[in-house]
Amino acid sequence: MADLLWRDGISGLEMVLLGLFVVLFAHIATGFCTAIVGFYVLNRGGDSCRITATIPDGEEPLLASTAIVMPVFNEDVSRVFEGLRVIYRSMQETKKLEHFDFFILSDSNRPNQWIQEEVAWVELCKQVGGFGKIFYRKRRHQINKKAGNVADFLRRWGKNYRYMVVLDADSIMTGRALVQLVALMEKNAQVGIMQTAPRIVYGETLYARLQSFASRLYGPLFLAGLNYWQQHDGNYWGHNAIIRIQPFIDHCALPDLPGSEPFGGRILSHDFVEAALMRRAGWEVWLAGEIEGSFEEGPPTLIDSAKRDRRWCQGNMQHAWLLTARGFRPANRFHLLMGVMGYASSPLWLLFLVLSTIHVFGLQAHPLPGGGLRPQDMTSVFGFLLEVPEALSLFVFTMLLLFLPKLVSVVLTLGNPELLVRFGGAVRLTLSAIIETAVSALLAPINMLFNAKFVIFTLLGQGVGWVTQQRAGEEDGTDWRHNTLLN
Repeated sequence: MADLLWRDGISGLEMVLLGLFVVLFAHIATGFCTAIVGFYVLNRGGDSCRITATIPDGEEPLLASTAIVMPVFNEDVSRVFEGLRVIYRSMQETKKLEHFDFFILSDSNRPNQWIQEEVAWVELCKQVGGFGKIFYRKRRHQINKKAGNVADFLRRWGKNYRYMVVLDADSIMTGRALVQLVALMEKNAQVGIMQTAPRIVYGETLYARLQSFASRLYGPLFLAGLNYWQQHDGNYWGHNAIIRIQPFIDHCALPDLPGSEPFGGRILSHDFVEAALMRRAGWEVWLAGEIEGSFEEGPPTLIDSAKRDRRWCQGNMQHAWLLTARGFRPANRFHLLMGVMGYASSPLWLLFLVLSTIHVFGLQAHPLPGGGLRPQDMTSVFGFLLEVPEALSLFVFTMLLLFLPKLVSVVLTLGNPELLVRFGGAVRLTLSAIIETAVSALLAPINMLFNAKFVIFTLLGQGVGWVTQQRAGEEDGTDWRHNTLLN
């Protein structure tokens, strides 16, 4: 990029472009390198140091008292309790139910919702014989959203359990996966948090199915690479994870940030911070991506995804305060930085595109002497690439960074007959990958504009409320004039 810009000296605008390019390209290159490391790990048969390898096949798992907690806030009652019923039945099949209790932690603020939840809880207990095993708690004072809900549970009942598994309202975990998590925690006494990699399921819209497909196809490559370089310096994603309760109580109380919302006050995205606090206290945090039986739902439409990103944007931007926090491990600082860049990169890309357009028009109006760019070079993208070797090299290299991980994932799946069957065979897998890539390319500029807007709103001091998320299975139509997105 520097060679491309520095053809006859370099102007102030070109220096700004180069600086933006370095930051943005580093962000893309990080994901690419993680995927390539993942390919190396998978190609050699997996990571021998992964946490799941600490229990040999056939060893009888040792378990301890575990609370399975599901915080809810005005969620679809039938979906929440049906999901809990599935988990409970699956746990019964493992013959290990005596080690687990289930808690619905309600922060719902609608009176009709409370009644529906309590009725559904009683009905569920009747169906599965869950009285004394399944508990419902309605919190009176909604303080600090989900993090405060879980903290309130720990203050009141945490001493009764060694571990807790945190679920979202759309989470499903099999009994076998839950038993495996507890057994791994018992085997590794130094581990404070263990995060699974939930699969996106139950998608009915095209948008939701594309997310599910991409997660299932590309996820293993990135998860393998991520786990390989971070090891015990892993991250926590807020759900479908098991936590050792006592160190979590001792070390993971969330501080208030300086100032007022949206940048200050209560920490909105609590999970990354809790992982960093756990590591600062000397406890390990692991990603157990190989554990099967962990599921979640995704947003059904682009609008619902953007509404969720609006909340996540504010939470991640708050993490800028914590990048220099005392005692945090380098890997945790990196996780926080990548979370910030996940949203801050959008306005930077938009600025880069605007300045690049201004730069190109400037070259057309004032062509450079002595072999500089000519106006006719700018009339065709392909002509420009052929005329300027640096531009062609940069273009090819960028395309490799963007699309090679996807291609590698497809090739790995094609070489695995057992996995290939799940995708419907080679032809369907290939066509699906092409469609997903094309749709993702079309959605990328839309998501860039959405996230750029969210970052700007956050910087201008406009906070966001905590609202119920629409799940993948809830299709009641999309209003493209939805105002909530702007607030």
